[in-house]
Amino acid sequence: MKKLRITVEGKTYDVTVEVLGDTGTPIAPAPAPAQIVSAPSTQAAAAEPAVLPAGAAEDVVSQLAGTVVSVEVSVGQSVAAGDGLLTIEAMKMNTSIIAPKAGTVTAVAVAAGAVVEEGQLLVTLA
Repeated sequence: MKKLRITVEGKTYDVTVEVLGDTGTPIAPAPAPAQIVSAPSTQAAAAEPAVLPAGAAEDVVSQLAGTVVSVEVSVGQSVAAGDGLLTIEAMKMNTSIIAPKAGTVTAVAVAAGAVVEEGQLLVTLA
């Protein structure tokens, strides 16, 4: 038993509290920021080539609404699968948008500070 003195709205109360047990349940740490990639194609992933064929283009679209914090690529730049393309901030969390495949950046449709919606075109790779 523990004796406590509690004051509520200026009125003081002396209370006795029975401690039944401490579960010792730890609080889980916050999850790490997720990495968002472009929407999956309709073809099976195993059938997709590691590098886009000549002339083929892949649009990288936003999977969340937010504000573009930074753009790490420019038109003409070669990227490997998994390279960071840009960063979007949503709900106080930064999310890296990564290249789904190797290719060359043919268009960058947003700039730092732009507000984007889910499904909006961000970058085109060829």
